[in-house]
Amino acid sequence: MNLTSKQRAYLKSLAMKLDPSFNVGKESLTPGVAEAIREALEANELVKIGVLKNCADDPKELALVIAERTGSTLVQVIGKKMIFYKEAKKKEDQKIVLPKAKKAE
Repeated sequence: MNLTSKQRAYLKSLAMKLDPSFNVGKESLTPGVAEAIREALEANELVKIGVLKNCADDPKELALVIAERTGSTLVQVIGKKMIFYKEAKKKEDQKIVLPKAKKAE
């Protein structure tokens, strides 16, 4: 999913209030952690993840892998914090309503 800058800014503002739901540490991204993140995204649509100091992986590279494995959209990486968004499959399950994207003329 491609986000507009306005949608990305909106998601960042929502994520500021969140504490990291998951922390990736020494063992990096295990299949179990990836599955737990995917489930959290399906339930909440927006997830913040922290990378601990003992994790040897680069946060930006790790964020791309997480986005790929969870089918989510990477919103932002700042330092060792990452924000991911995944739109709910059903309209009635949506918790976040993104600002509308302007149509190109």
